[in-house]
Amino acid sequence: MATITTTHPTYSRLRHNRLGLWLFFLSEVFLFGGLLTMRFRLWGNTRPDLDQTLGLIVTSVLLLSSLFMNRAEMAVAHDDRRTFLSSTLLTGILGTLFLVGVVAFEWGLVPVRLPWQQHEIHHIRPGDGVYGAVLYAMTGLHALHVLSGVLFILIVGLRGRAGRYSPQDHWAVEACAIYWHFVDVVWVFFYPALYLIGTVG
Repeated sequence: MATITTTHPTYSRLRHNRLGLWLFFLSEVFLFGGLLTMRFRLWGNTRPDLDQTLGLIVTSVLLLSSLFMNRAEMAVAHDDRRTFLSSTLLTGILGTLFLVGVVAFEWGLVPVRLPWQQHEIHHIRPGDGVYGAVLYAMTGLHALHVLSGVLFILIVGLRGRAGRYSPQDHWAVEACAIYWHFVDVVWVFFYPALYLIGTVG
C-alpha cells in the first residue's frame, strides 16, 4: 500500500487544505459567537416559550448524525465502502430531519400539532420583537449551514458511490466530516442558549 511522506506533494496540499479549512472555521466562530452575544445582550436572563420536547428531539437527531458522519469517515479510511455509503446516507437523512424539525415545526410553517403538544403552540414570528429577531437569526443561519452540510454530504456520497475515494485519497470526506462536526458543535451552544437558559418571558 502506498504511503504519503511529509515531503510528498499530496501531503503539502493536504496540509494547506486543512489550514484553509480551519481558518474558515475561525471566521465562523466570530460569526456564531456574535449571534450568541446578541442573544444574551437582547434577551438577558429571559427566553421565549419554545417547545422543549421538539428542541430535545432535534438536538438528539443532530448529535446522532455526527456519530454516523464519524463512522463514514473512519470507514472510507479503512476501505469499507459499504459502511461509508450507508453511514453517509444516514447522516444526510438525520440532517434533513433536523432541518424539518426546526424550519417546519419550530418556525410553525407546518400547521400541525405534534403528538406531545396538549394545546395549540404559539410560534414566535420574525416580527415578534427581540425574541423573533434573535430566534430567527440564530436558527436561520444555523439551518443554512446544516442545509449546505447536507448538500456537501450528498455530493460526497454520490462521488463515493462512483468509487472516487480510497484510504489514501479521501480529503473531501474528511473536510465534509469536519464541517459537519463544526455545525453540530455550534448547535450544542445554541440549544441551551435558546431553550434552557433563562426564565420564560
